[in-house]
Amino acid sequence: MGYPMAQHLLKAGHEVALWTNTSAKAEQLAKEGAGTACATPREVAERADFIFYCVGNTTMARNLAFGKNGLLEGAKVGSVTADCSTISPDASKEIGTAFAAKGAHFLDAPCTGSRPGAENGTLTFMVGGDQSAFESAKPHFEAMGKRLYYCGPAGNGLYAKLTQNLVLANIMQAFAEGMVLAAKNGIPAEMMLDILDNSAAKSSLISFKAPYIMDRNFSTNFSIRWMHKDVGMALECGKTHDLPLPLTAITEQMLRAAIAKGYGDDDFCSTIRVMEDWGGVEIKK
Repeated sequence: MGYPMAQHLLKAGHEVALWTNTSAKAEQLAKEGAGTACATPREVAERADFIFYCVGNTTMARNLAFGKNGLLEGAKVGSVTADCSTISPDASKEIGTAFAAKGAHFLDAPCTGSRPGAENGTLTFMVGGDQSAFESAKPHFEAMGKRLYYCGPAGNGLYAKLTQNLVLANIMQAFAEGMVLAAKNGIPAEMMLDILDNSAAKSSLISFKAPYIMDRNFSTNFSIRWMHKDVGMALECGKTHDLPLPLTAITEQMLRAAIAKGYGDDDFCSTIRVMEDWGGVEIKK
């Protein structure tokens, strides 16, 4: 995700300080415009007024911010750092407090659109934090995405993103159950898809993912492992508010089952294979 996002900032004509765990990637990317490959996150922070990063989980985000030669060691007063990852809202607020102590701004700015959205510059960002900091960073977000939602104070961008992924995961689980039920009763998969596409059950998610399932192409745009992480965090948020999320709890177990079957690094639409195994059928052309 981060690589194509940085590409769009370079294409927009910005001077971009680049860091990644794989230094060769940063060096290659730096050749595409006014880019400088940096040795550490601290060096990026020392050079940049606006910082965007995208990592896989909460631990990575904490290490990037708090670790040796991390962003906080180099953050400039008045700078704006946007975490475009999907991490724990509580951890994000803690990181934001640490940036504020240095006179710097921090935004939780998770994005949706998966790899195609990052590559095409059509991501949607959900942003929490100081609104004036968001407004100052807005032109840079616009180089990477097509829709920006300012959701309110710190953490609210993440709450919105977790809600969205909760809905996506539950829709995919319902689709898997329905398609396997239809197949068990002899309804051709392509007919069932056409029925869904021309009814109140129509879903843009299913319209996008169904062709991959039918082709048995589970190459990763967004993995089961990362979806499981996000659904787990949504459940934790529910616990914080004593809010039961019963359907989501079942979906979390189905994602866990898919990981146990060895599908964790495949696209999250491949969770259908768990239902297929139970039903003894395969959804394909």
